[in-house]
Amino acid sequence: MKNIRQTNINTHRDAWVEINLENLTNNIKEIKKLVPATDKLLAVVKADAYGHGAVMLAPTLLASGADMLGVASIDEGVDLRNAKITCDILVLGAVPVWAVESAVLANLSISVFSREHLTACKQAFERTGIKPKVHIKLDTGMNRIGVSVDDAVDFIKEAQKLDFINLQGIFTHLAAAEERDETQLQFDKWNKVISQIDTKGLLLHILNTAGGMSYDVPNSNMRRAGIAIYGLYPDLPPDGEVRRPNLKQILSLKGRIVNIHTAKDGEGVSYSHTYRAKGDRTIATIPIGYADGVPRILSNKICGTLNGKSVPQVGNITMDQMMFDITGVDAKLGDVITLLDENHSIDEWAKLANTISYELTCGLKVRLPRIYTR
Repeated sequence: MKNIRQTNINTHRDAWVEINLENLTNNIKEIKKLVPATDKLLAVVKADAYGHGAVMLAPTLLASGADMLGVASIDEGVDLRNAKITCDILVLGAVPVWAVESAVLANLSISVFSREHLTACKQAFERTGIKPKVHIKLDTGMNRIGVSVDDAVDFIKEAQKLDFINLQGIFTHLAAAEERDETQLQFDKWNKVISQIDTKGLLLHILNTAGGMSYDVPNSNMRRAGIAIYGLYPDLPPDGEVRRPNLKQILSLKGRIVNIHTAKDGEGVSYSHTYRAKGDRTIATIPIGYADGVPRILSNKICGTLNGKSVPQVGNITMDQMMFDITGVDAKLGDVITLLDENHSIDEWAKLANTISYELTCGLKVRLPRIYTR
């Protein structure tokens, strides 16, 4: 089965991203093996599912075992609602107080961590008659957003008494799950707060992807999974027990050859001639560049696959195109060069670019059409 996502961008291109929904199902099932049977799983689909397409992935995620979805903003949640996604959706990021009513009307749960949020919830309830669904966010060490641990117990107890909100859960986020000592400090702060409140009926979530692979905590009944959903691994602790599920990368990046020519001995390829031919070389061009999300810093460092053979990318990656040395490979115009798939990992690119896989997958959504396969 193949279908193409409806989009406003121009899709008349010889370059595209393929998303393998069967691999997505595999990843959820593998992640679920690490989750206690009594716990729920929240699948994080913020940033358009890390660039993979949240609306198209959501049905498969839910059918495969995810209990709810997490987004970064109200707009992302509304997009899912407009696509008839009816499951619980939590806005993990800070919600503007002036937008709380919009979240309520879209049946979204929101993160709350200030009394200004509580006031906005009251006003939204008075205007709509609907109690805002709320998860209280604690700051246990990320220093980004959240109620400080010192104020958390009083804040939570106050919120539990309010009759104009529907308090669903409490959560925090691990800042350095790959560092056991740092993470233990956050666990200690979390446990100190949770031990002082009545948690009956509340969703408690602290473990992210790396946390779920590396730790177990008693005061938790839901886990969040992000990058692992898409078949990629986060940074994990170098010591102690780590559980690595059998993940499969769901994203492939492909482009068709639009030109084949010969670069003669000594001739340069692309801007600044960072590559020069040694002997006559056959050069193929595909219409993918840094404007499509392939970092220019990867120039002359990556390879693709053409008709079953590895071919090196040569010359500086340009805004819209890049070149490959296909000398000795039987190829013609229209043949496909695969840049990313299960054999060419996004993690490998991330190491070469001195960044993280999250940034790369988010960047690949700018102009490339998406094809979903099973």
